[in-house]
Amino acid sequence: MYPRKPFDLSAYVHRIQTAPCFICEIAAGARDHHMVYEDERAIAFLNQYPTLMGYTLVAPRDHREHATGDFSLDDYLALQRVIYRVGEAIRRTVPTERLYVLSLGSQQGNAHVHWHLAPLPPGVPFDRQQLAALMFEHGGILDIPAADMAALAARIRENMV
Repeated sequence: MYPRKPFDLSAYVHRIQTAPCFICEIAAGARDHHMVYEDERAIAFLNQYPTLMGYTLVAPRDHREHATGDFSLDDYLALQRVIYRVGEAIRRTVPTERLYVLSLGSQQGNAHVHWHLAPLPPGVPFDRQQLAALMFEHGGILDIPAADMAALAARIRENMV
């Protein structure tokens, strides 16, 4: 288990509301991230600010802002297949009582639509599950060294089927 470190939520909010789209930068290869999966349509990478081990984001390569409205049915279903495959790889990689899958973001920040795949480990008390497990306010984020993040991303990639 990794220790937790404080998370500066104010600085994060300022950054996501004023900086260029971080997902577009990752998709273009302009930002280094621990990539789990990529193809011509989608990318999946470890969350830079994880509250749970194995917490991964999946997004379309193209900048789209609506979880359903910016996709044809075929494109949406293709992306959901990626989410399923990455989710199953996460479950094979880290102990998971429940895999949370949700789309978060806003037109006011993190507008590029993306899905959070957050594996809740077994044994978390009920009052620390669900949205509480994702919140920075409950002890900050996991302090995982870059080498361990890279190894985790590699294990998830190996477990993709």
